[in-house]
Amino acid sequence: MMTILIKDVTILSMMDEDTYIGDILIEGHEIKAMGKGLSVNPREVIQGTGMVAMPGLINAHQHTPMSLLRGFSDDLILMDWLEKKMLPAEARMTPEDIYWGAKLSMAEMIKSGTTAFADMYIHMNEIAAAVQEVGLRASLTRGLVFMEDDGGRRVMESIDLIDRWSGQAEGRITTMLGPHSPYTCPPAPLKEVIQLAEKKNVPIHIHLAETKEEVIKIREKYNQTPTEYLYNLGLMEKSHVLLAHSVHVNRRDIGYLKGMRGGVSHNPVSNLKLGCGIAPILDMMRQGITVGLGTDGAGSATTVDMFEEIKAASWLQKLEYGDPRQLPASLVLRMATRESAKLLNIDKQVGTLEIGKRADIILIDMKKPHLQPLHNVASLLAYSVNGSDVDTTIVNGKVLMKHRQLLTIDEDELFKEVMTRSKRIVEGI
Repeated sequence: MMTILIKDVTILSMMDEDTYIGDILIEGHEIKAMGKGLSVNPREVIQGTGMVAMPGLINAHQHTPMSLLRGFSDDLILMDWLEKKMLPAEARMTPEDIYWGAKLSMAEMIKSGTTAFADMYIHMNEIAAAVQEVGLRASLTRGLVFMEDDGGRRVMESIDLIDRWSGQAEGRITTMLGPHSPYTCPPAPLKEVIQLAEKKNVPIHIHLAETKEEVIKIREKYNQTPTEYLYNLGLMEKSHVLLAHSVHVNRRDIGYLKGMRGGVSHNPVSNLKLGCGIAPILDMMRQGITVGLGTDGAGSATTVDMFEEIKAASWLQKLEYGDPRQLPASLVLRMATRESAKLLNIDKQVGTLEIGKRADIILIDMKKPHLQPLHNVASLLAYSVNGSDVDTTIVNGKVLMKHRQLLTIDEDELFKEVMTRSKRIVEGI
């Protein structure tokens, strides 16, 4: 069994805000011991002096293949971005394109400290294969749109994904059902998906109230808010639900979400960049609703560096309330780790550094001008660290990156494939 000892590292377990210098012993997939001066003889020693060890970041909402469309459609209003650029380009993507686009996002995630993510897209077998090969942890969802009749093909692909991939890749892959959004899922098929989720015992991942336009559409069609629409169809009743965005929700909507299993993925960079608005996440948290962090796809956010989301989330709430005390460093770091783990329904395995939990650990190199002096480690992690400060990324006890070198992805091959494929996809659009 593989054993790794991380020595003399500053440990932020995310169980609380305290840090201490000690050792972490990894045995197989798990954290076996933590403490000062562990006396063991491991197969590999990682010297952690000058570094901070913390739980890997967990990206609660992603569309990994959209990395192929990074920077292709910036500075456009949402519907132009979607209809004139994104949808035509996505229609050209082959399954092989999706594999390589997903791999590009995974490379960026590993290099910026993300160890687990929730993904919603098409051709999910290719994405699952990339996850299996690369070594990340993922919750995979086949996006379901019911605006035209496809003979049930999308639902069958969702069932196939669940049956084929749940628990695979040494337990790193979990699955969900993914009705895309209230405005693309009429009541009858959405009810069927809710029943299927209960039957298959899997969570549901769905976009909610990302834009004002969505609120207007649902109001005109059903005389309800998008949140009321989902609530009245029974979505929150029996399933663990991951709601992406939830920007345009009012106090009554938040009342409907209170007590739900699952919660909300806040995606501040994408919401800012597309001018969608500021989600009322503090109001949600005050009602006991779990709020984690996600990036959305690189087609909108341009980056999948979760440290950018951490900064943006905190700064937005401070600005919105005119109060620098809102969403402090310790809380926003918890959103990116513990709370996102709850959204993916994997908090018993990851999200904190504890003996017996899976060894999903990142080491951040603090020996840099912008990270000195170490008055408050949590503040530096939330407000000063960026993804390129991550030195080592470990998932399930396996080192995926060491000293900034990817160990499970050939970057030269990746860049060559991505360049060729992305040019073909966007040509003439």
